[in-house]
Amino acid sequence: MKDLIHYAIPGFVILLTAEVIATAIQKKDYYHTKDTVSSLAMGIGNVIIGLLGKALVFGAYSLVYQFRLFELPADQWWYWVLLFFADDFTYYWFHRTSHGSRYFWASHVIHHSSQRYNLGTALRQTWTGALSGSFLFWLWLPLLGFHPAAVMTMQAISLLYQFWIHTEFIHKFPAPIEFIFNTPSHHRVHHASDLKYLDKNHAGVLIIWDRMFGTFEPEVERPTYGLTRNINTYNPVRIAFHEWTDMIHDIAHAGSLRNALGYLFGPPGWSHDGSRKTTRQLREEARQREQATQEKELA
Repeated sequence: MKDLIHYAIPGFVILLTAEVIATAIQKKDYYHTKDTVSSLAMGIGNVIIGLLGKALVFGAYSLVYQFRLFELPADQWWYWVLLFFADDFTYYWFHRTSHGSRYFWASHVIHHSSQRYNLGTALRQTWTGALSGSFLFWLWLPLLGFHPAAVMTMQAISLLYQFWIHTEFIHKFPAPIEFIFNTPSHHRVHHASDLKYLDKNHAGVLIIWDRMFGTFEPEVERPTYGLTRNINTYNPVRIAFHEWTDMIHDIAHAGSLRNALGYLFGPPGWSHDGSRKTTRQLREEARQREQATQEKELA
């Protein structure tokens, strides 16, 4: 099966080079050499490991496809329209879950580990995503009757779309586009470590899902990129596996099965002793501080 991502690599390189040149001419701080090299290394690793991962995913989809509920005609235009919306809807929930469950976050955190936001960051991809089961979210599509090759093609199209939105050179599009589609402005919010921006804008292509399910946040000021606790390394191996090793350490010292499950499947930042905070807990603390300040001013 042809992989659209492989065909797009020359385009990635050309656009990334153009952005690097534009950054240098305009004397912006969008790129850092070591950071970009790390991102490229992560991208190369993703492509190499992806050869095995895609075989695993295609095999799983093909197995489920044998038990499909409907015979859907791939030669009809509406087949591809339905598949587009089904894939994008699935991506939203997969992406949202990847921010809400540490098990999936361990693979996804790689993409958020850069403190820069540029086309190089778009290539900073996981080495463990497919192997850890991210494809399970899409199994309902071949079960419904979409051919495995069609499902994987639509997933590739979604990833291709998401490449160009990793830029600070585009501010905002006209309102109708910003209302419907995921744009650089919306995705910059997603890569932010600012509290009000955390775990927002999980869209793939369409931002409508975030608007529908309460996770949309507009960009007001330039975000602070990276993690709430940055890993401060350019080592690709450390970037790829740091959260897995930290999670295994936490599980080993959990003290109980309940705590161990919390460290495995609970939200990122969860801790049994309160030594770390989840996004929800951080927001609640911020709300309480704001309320206390208001009460003090009124007193």
